[in-house]
Amino acid sequence: MQEYKIEVQKRDLSNKKSYIKELRKAGLIPGVYYSHDSKSSIPFSIDQKILITALKAESQVYKISVGGKNRDVIIKKIQYHPVLDTILHIDLYGVRMDQAVTVKVPIVFIGQAIGIKEGGVLNQNYTELEVSCLPGDIPQNIEIDISNLSLGEAIRLEDVSTNEQIQLIGESDLLIASVVQPTKVEETESEEALDDDAESLDSTDETSDVETSENTEEAGE
Repeated sequence: MQEYKIEVQKRDLSNKKSYIKELRKAGLIPGVYYSHDSKSSIPFSIDQKILITALKAESQVYKISVGGKNRDVIIKKIQYHPVLDTILHIDLYGVRMDQAVTVKVPIVFIGQAIGIKEGGVLNQNYTELEVSCLPGDIPQNIEIDISNLSLGEAIRLEDVSTNEQIQLIGESDLLIASVVQPTKVEETESEEALDDDAESLDSTDETSDVETSENTEEAGE
């Protein structure tokens, strides 16, 4: 297990946009720490550069000092700007290292499915899985080998293997990924529809030409 220490500063609890805006303008990200054993929470701020560096570290458990106490935490939620993709807010959840937690872990597919070479496409239903384990056993990701996945075959939760410290959460038949036939465009129907439209347009043009000719002749008389 790798731990990473990050420095945070306790801040005033305020929902005023001007206060939060000033924090971000100063290069600070607002956040909230939630305790594992109570409903209490502590608002804090963290330097944006420090947070970005911490997120790049291969760690799932972080050590912080907030409220005059050292605490082990995991990231509960990060809120990003919808356009700029910058961090707007972060929630940290306090953990006990001897108590299991339930978290979501990213899925990483390994290899290229045989079914893709057979003309199929990979249909991925989930990008992360929920697991229960001790904080120190939280994996960076869950690797799933799809190399032997043929056209028409699927991988379900029961097919995923992890070490004995990690428990997968969910129904055993949960569909994670499958290789399916690509959706085909009905070219024949499309062509027929285009032909019908063209014939209809030609007929309309001919009718218009006749009416215009008749009107011209009547006007000439």
